[in-house]
Amino acid sequence: QVQLVESGGGSAQAGGSLRLACTASGLSLRSTVMAWFRSAPGKEREFVAVLSGISLHYADSVKGRFTISRDNAKNTVYLQMNSLKPEDTAVYYCAGGGNIWYPSDSTKYDYWGQGTQVSVSS
Repeated sequence: QVQLVESGGGSAQAGGSLRLACTASGLSLRSTVMAWFRSAPGKEREFVAVLSGISLHYADSVKGRFTISRDNAKNTVYLQMNSLKPEDTAVYYCAGGGNIWYPSDSTKYDYWGQGTQVSVSS
């Protein structure tokens, strides 16, 4: 059974940093498109970042501040979040899928983690 488990969420002040982790079981990260999405209260799920092979892509709102990476030995995907802003406050979700041609489209992913809350205060 495929399982994605996020960790590392919490509270931070504006300008601070957090690192989220997504540990996967039941699939290989090397052959899986992995992404981070986030959902703020009352808003649609928003694309944050994606890692597919050697290709990386970020939403304009986080580019230059967030970094997606993976550790294949640990079967874990990370999202390093620097220079946090209050508008980054959301539940962050790890997602995975195969052969995703439009990685910013959340409906294309097959597997989702339970989400981890990130709260950024002014």
